Amino acid sequence: MAIFRLLENSSLELGPKEVNCIIEAYEQTLHTLCVKDRDDPLTEMIAKMIIKIAQTGLYDPAQLPALAIKELGVR
Repeated sequence: MAIFRLLENSSLELGPKEVNCIIEAYEQTLHTLCVKDRDDPLTEMIAKMIIKIAQTGLYDPAQLPALAIKELGVR
């Protein structure tokens, strides 16, 4: 899964709670956008955007998907 690989390679120092929030937000974003194919390049774009937003200190799994979708300009 793209999010795991990117989190492992990121410079973010995250605790289990933050990691779970990011993963939950990633899964919710995929669900909202109806992305079922985990090999779709869009999954990596979503993961990168979720992580980019999380780098600002926002880990709310309810807000992250909405911001990621808005930033990516997809719907």
